[in-house]
Amino acid sequence: MCPRAAAKKRRDFDPLAFLATIGESRKFVLFPKKQIIFAQGDTADAVFHIQTGKVRLTVVSNDGKEATIGILGDGEFFGEGSLAGQALRMGSATAMTDCAVLRIDKKAMMEALHREREVSDLFVAYLLARNIRYEEDLVDQLFNSSEKRLARILLLLAHFGKEGEPETVVPKISQETLAEMVGTTRSRVSFFMNRFRKLGFVHYNGGGFQVHSSLLSVVLHD
Repeated sequence: MCPRAAAKKRRDFDPLAFLATIGESRKFVLFPKKQIIFAQGDTADAVFHIQTGKVRLTVVSNDGKEATIGILGDGEFFGEGSLAGQALRMGSATAMTDCAVLRIDKKAMMEALHREREVSDLFVAYLLARNIRYEEDLVDQLFNSSEKRLARILLLLAHFGKEGEPETVVPKISQETLAEMVGTTRSRVSFFMNRFRKLGFVHYNGGGFQVHSSLLSVVLHD
């Protein structure tokens, strides 16, 4: 293939379309709300890419205490630990809403990363963004008040600061789950959520709640 043709092929290549090509090692799976996608201790043999919906990642300690370590949405990967030698799942993934998920076998994903530069670039960019998020979470946990941490989590759930328009409504999430993510008690979350509602930062509806950009004032206020 001549250099010009090769360059055109790279420009026309869509890494997400490539990954989504249905085959023996790649398939779409539909998960209804609350269904477990994989459980802690399961064999780590695949990577997942969210097409639509939200997925909750949790981990359970030896004494049975559960913690929410992430809530992911459209376009995000999870289960990538399988690519780094993780034999068993270190946590669980559960559909928070009805989800359409692409399941990619570990071997197929490794081959794609080695063979297709665009796929590798996409995946590395995602991992770097996830690492930055973890660093921000750590700083948030160490230095910010529980009220500010809750405000930041609500803004992240509504995708403020990401490309595109923020989500109008965040799917319903329990105050217990929010408390796990913030690192505080349910009563404190309830107190702050009531306060946010009275100030007009959060508006409840039947299917969840709407987060207004004015909530940024809580995060930015020193």
